[in-house]
Amino acid sequence: MILAELNVTTDIQVGKRYKLTFEKAFYGYVGSALSGLERRLARHLSAHKRSHWHIDYLLKSATVSAIVYAESSQKDECLIARALSQKLPSVPGFGCSDCRCPSHLFFSRDLGTLKRHVVNTFKNMNLNPIVITR
Repeated sequence: MILAELNVTTDIQVGKRYKLTFEKAFYGYVGSALSGLERRLARHLSAHKRSHWHIDYLLKSATVSAIVYAESSQKDECLIARALSQKLPSVPGFGCSDCRCPSHLFFSRDLGTLKRHVVNTFKNMNLNPIVITR
């Protein structure tokens, strides 16, 4: 998961389909990179990239605060998103165009709260979370 801070309320065009207002908050994006975590994270953290995924549009305005990940041989992103939806508010339709989840982007006004829910969700799923603070 990429945890990022948006320090001012901002309208962001997400792809060609819609513009969303993102409140000043900390956001957590659930994704997967089964064959290339380092490469995928390097791409998301790069300032010079063509926007492709929903998170790319948010990261143009937000600053990455932390990354939480766990090694897994299966695609756990939807299970993580469903578990987080019970704990945190989300941005409807964000990051889930290829699945049936309501969202893959969650938020909190407080980074500690967001990080705690993410880490606890990983642990509850028997995943060993690794946290990298930036």
